[in-house]
Amino acid sequence: MSQSWAVISMAARRDRARRAMESAERHLVDRRNQLVLLLTPPFDRSEPHPGYIMGYPPGIRENGGQYTHGAVWLAMAWARMGDGDRAVGLLQMMNPLEHTRDPEGVARYRGEPYVVAADVSAAPGKEGRSGWTWYTGSAAWMYRTWIEEVLGFRMSGDKLRIQPVIPDDWPGFEIRFRYRKTLYEIAVRRRVSSVAPAVEVDGLPVNGGHIQLIDDGVTHQVIVLIAPSGAKLVEDSPEAVAQEVRS
Repeated sequence: MSQSWAVISMAARRDRARRAMESAERHLVDRRNQLVLLLTPPFDRSEPHPGYIMGYPPGIRENGGQYTHGAVWLAMAWARMGDGDRAVGLLQMMNPLEHTRDPEGVARYRGEPYVVAADVSAAPGKEGRSGWTWYTGSAAWMYRTWIEEVLGFRMSGDKLRIQPVIPDDWPGFEIRFRYRKTLYEIAVRRRVSSVAPAVEVDGLPVNGGHIQLIDDGVTHQVIVLIAPSGAKLVEDSPEAVAQEVRS
C-alpha cells in the first residue's frame, strides 16, 4: 500500500515512486501462484508484537496473503504511471475467473468465479485458496480501476473524458454508455499514422477532450483516437484527425 500510494497521492518524486513500484513488483507479485501480496515476510512470533495482524497465521489475509483491497491499488498506481501492461496484468491475476478456468484451478481456489475474494492465501500448502467473498469493498475498487483507470472513463457532472491506459497489444475497445435517456456509443481506436489523441462526437471534433453530455434521446457516436503503442505524443492538425477518423 505504501508503494501504491506514493504514486496515487502524488507525494513522491516520480523517480522514487517508480523505484518503490519496481520493488513491490519484485517482492510482492507472486506470478507462480498468481498472487499480489500485501507484505513479505509475514509476521510470525515477531517482537515487538505488531498487533492483531499477527493473530492470523503467516500468509493468511493481512498477514502476508493477498489482501485484494490493497492489491488492487498497485494496479491503479501502474495505470496512473501510464503502464497499461502492468496494470492489466495485475487485474487479470486478481480476477477470480482466471483462477477457475479448469478443474485444478477450481479445486485450488475454492471460491466463486464471479465474486472478488477479499483475500487469497499465500500460506504453505494453501497457496491460491480464496478467503472471504461477497462482503468485500475490493470488488468496487477493482471495478473502478478497470473502468476509470484502464479504460479511462471519467465523468464529472455532465462532462465525460476518455483517457485510456491500455496494454500495448490492445487495438482499442468499445463502450455503450447510457446517459439518462440518451445512448453514447464510444469507440476507442489506436491511431496509425500520427499519435496525438483526438475526440470526435457525431463527426465533429471536440476541443479540450471533454465530451459535453446531453440528454436528447438521440444515439450519439463518439470516436476516441489514441496514440499507437510506444509512441510519443505530438501535435496534429484537425485535417489529419478528420482523415484518420474517416479511414
